[in-house]
Parts: sequence; structure tokens; C-alpha cells
Amino acid sequence: MTRSRAQDLNVCGVTAAVAVIDGKWKTALLWLLEQGPRRPGELRRSLPGLREKVLTQALREMETDGLVHREVHDVVPPKTEYSLTPFGQELADALAPLSEWGHRRLEKLAAASGSGPAPAA
Repeated sequence: MTRSRAQDLNVCGVTAAVAVIDGKWKTALLWLLEQGPRRPGELRRSLPGLREKVLTQALREMETDGLVHREVHDVVPPKTEYSLTPFGQELADALAPLSEWGHRRLEKLAAASGSGPAPAA
């Protein structure tokens, strides 16, 4: 899905929602920020494999989409924190049932393969 779909007014609601969380890292970032404000370094350390450039791009897109708030504290060295906006929290709440469904699916897959229940995230 292209980034332009996030701004397209002629798509269904599900497509509009998926467009703002599309990508490898945005749902994980949403989940981490749901737990409270985080600095970029904390986010990067929490998600091994996430490069700084990709983190910056994802956070900027999420800020543009109204999901996160970026606060720069006037200290030396500068301190930046990201947190969910009320709109971002709405999205996180809306995704909770989908997450639960996903965990049930993983449990079914694990049971079918005989490896036992999948770890909770």
C-alpha cells in the first residue's frame, strides 16, 4: 500500500485505517507508545532491527497522521519525547480486538503444529 492511500478520501474506512499503520514498525511503535511517552532511543532499543532513519520516518508519518505528539524539551542536550494523541489512543483501542483475534489465530496454529501455545505479546 502506498503512503498516498493515507490521504485518499475515496477509499473504504478499513483501507484508510490500514494506510496509517502500514509498514513493519508502526503497529509496534503504537503498542509501545500506548504504554506511555518514550524517547526515540528507548523506542529503538525496544525494537531490535529498527534503524534510526526508519524510526524517524515512521514517527514523522504518525505525527502527520495525528497519531503521535512530538514534544521537544528546551534542555541541553535537547530531549524529545513521543506520546500518543487521543486520536492515536482511539486507533490503539480499535486495534485491540484485532490483536486478540491474532493471538487466538497464533494459538490455533501452534496447536495444529503440536508446538503448544504461542507466547503472548
